[in-house]
Amino acid sequence: MDASAPQIAADLERRILDAIRRGASMEDIADIKESDVATPDAAIQSLKDGNARFFSGQATRPEMSANERRAQIMGQTPYAAILACSDSRVPVELVFDQGLGQLFVVRVAGNVVGEAGLGTLEYAIRHLDVHLVVVMGHEACGAVAAALLPEERVAEEPHHLQNLIRRIQPSLQAMPAIRDKKARMREAVLNNVRYQVSLLRDEPVIREAEAAGQIRVIGAYYEIGSGAVDFLVDEEDLRP
Repeated sequence: MDASAPQIAADLERRILDAIRRGASMEDIADIKESDVATPDAAIQSLKDGNARFFSGQATRPEMSANERRAQIMGQTPYAAILACSDSRVPVELVFDQGLGQLFVVRVAGNVVGEAGLGTLEYAIRHLDVHLVVVMGHEACGAVAAALLPEERVAEEPHHLQNLIRRIQPSLQAMPAIRDKKARMREAVLNNVRYQVSLLRDEPVIREAEAAGQIRVIGAYYEIGSGAVDFLVDEEDLRP
């Protein structure tokens, strides 16, 4: 992107203030707020740039003026939808240094694909015109760790939690023998990300949107310790 995030925000604020002085309606003001991310590749680059700012300690923490917040009442224009884990250590907007209205986030333990989450992503694709869908796992994911436990341990958990864990287990059936525990967990989380991506890509609405070039579906892995996100973009990286 040619302009920096602060420059874009300042320009948007100026245009909104000019519109207010002209007596513009809330609908007119809302129309000013258009996403400057218009393609799947641009969406990926924007997330990469934002994460680079975050893990290097240069996050801009995009803030909105009162006028910008009021303009958002009329509608939203997120450019990417993120299926992420509910883990409190994974604040998605902060990790990607994005502001209000830029990301459409679905969070569930283990970043698993379920009915409610799938419907939410379909809404984002059909009605919000997002350009990117990201399944993001993370370092030290408790849900994935639970899916690695013996079945008798899983059976001790409450019914709905068991069902969630079992949505992860198929991704771990062909896990290689890795002695290093940290490396094994990373591989398990990545396997789950790839598996959940494959489930999404099999859904008709998502498959059709990706085939038409409207969206891309990719994976990501967030390292809590460093703050860095590794992106799984190429087909070889995404293959379960």
